[in-house]
Formats: sequence, C-alpha cells, structure tokens
Amino acid sequence: MLRIAICDDQPKELAIINEHITEYLDTHTLEAEVRSFSHPDQLLTAIESESFHLYILDIVMPMVSGIELGKEIRRLDREAQIIYATTEPQFALQAYAASPINYLVKPVEKQTLFDTLTLAISKADLAEEQTFAVKTADSLRVIKLSEILCCEYSNHAVLFWLSNGEKVQSRTIRENFTEYTSLILKDRHFLQCHTSFVVNLRRVERFAKDSFTLCDGKMIPIAVKQYAAVRDTYMDYLMARRRSDD
Repeated sequence: MLRIAICDDQPKELAIINEHITEYLDTHTLEAEVRSFSHPDQLLTAIESESFHLYILDIVMPMVSGIELGKEIRRLDREAQIIYATTEPQFALQAYAASPINYLVKPVEKQTLFDTLTLAISKADLAEEQTFAVKTADSLRVIKLSEILCCEYSNHAVLFWLSNGEKVQSRTIRENFTEYTSLILKDRHFLQCHTSFVVNLRRVERFAKDSFTLCDGKMIPIAVKQYAAVRDTYMDYLMARRRSDD
C-alpha cells in the first residue's frame, strides 16, 4: 500500500494539502495511508521505525527546517519521493540537497500538485511491501523487506537487523545461508556481499572496497573474492535508480 507523510506546522496548510491528496486518491481509485505531522520532530520520530513512499514537506518550520528534514529522510531512504510545498521560493536551490521530485510554491495549484503526485507515485517502489516470515525460537515473525537493514548468518541461525534498531534471530536453519535468504535476494534491493551477509542496498550510505556502511553506521564486510562482482552489481543498481529518477 502507498504510504504518504505530510509535514507542515500550519494547521490550515496541512488541512489543504490533506484535502487535495484525498481528492487525488479518490479520483484515481488509489488506496493509501496518509499521515499528517504538525511538527518535524514528530516525523523524525516516526521514520526511526517506519518508512513512507512519499513525503510532502514544508520548509519553514520550528526547530528543524524542511531542508534538514529532507536530508535526514534521504539519508535513511535513498528512493523515497520528496515534494516540497512552501511559501518561500528562495530556498529552492538549497532544497535540492534532498533530491526532491518537485518544489511547489504556496498557494499550491491543485493540478500542479496532482501532476507531481502522479510522477512521484510512478517512481515509488511499492514492491517494498513484500514480507519475509522468520521462524524464531518461540514464534513466527513476519518482517517487511523494507525494514531489513541486513541479514547476518551466525551459529547456524540468521540475525535480521531492522531499521528500528530491533534484532530478530531465526531458529537454527538446516539449509545454507544463501538458500535461506533466496526469497529476499530475488528483490533487486538486496545483495549477498559476503558468505555471512546480505545487505539492503537502499540503506547503504557508503561503499568501500572492503565494506558497505549502512545509514545507522553499521559496517557490512565485502568478501575479497566477491569484490568485483559486488561492485558491478552495486553500480548497476545505482545506475538503474538514477534512470528511474530522470
């Protein structure tokens, strides 16, 4: 399901954007979850444990500007779509540090917003809502692939590092690590870079010859013998993402 977050400290503006989005969704018969945030801190807290496909942000807000908010969203999620809607046109150049899909000046013209929403939704990766069932020692846990930072094989079990800081450990597995994670690896965002690690490329902040660094600072090793293949796969992934953004 499409997930949209709106952040604006002005209640009237927040309501207007919300009404426009509701009308757009009804007109296009789209199902979506729309969350409204009246303070950037509320959204920052939310994205510590959940993600959205599309963010609509004001720029001039208390404590944290929309530009800084957009940069933090982009740090955590390279592929989320960001739209700025603000009364201040002079921040347009600075705003592009967060790679927004558009910069709209209030009062937002409804059709312009609708056209931007159409473009943003066409680029949104809704496939991230796929899940993976993990049998733990005492239960069955269903995890969204988008929440997985990486998977680590250790002592015949798999440890799932999640975006909210949680760790979920599987019970002892009989198959090898690659076989166990085969369904995850079918998703283009995931790559096995080491005998014991699968990484979510969406969560990569830095790539080096011997490791990936994730958005939470965790370092994932790259096997020496796999470096060339890992590098080529990651470069292909980045190129495909850039093409989708054009």
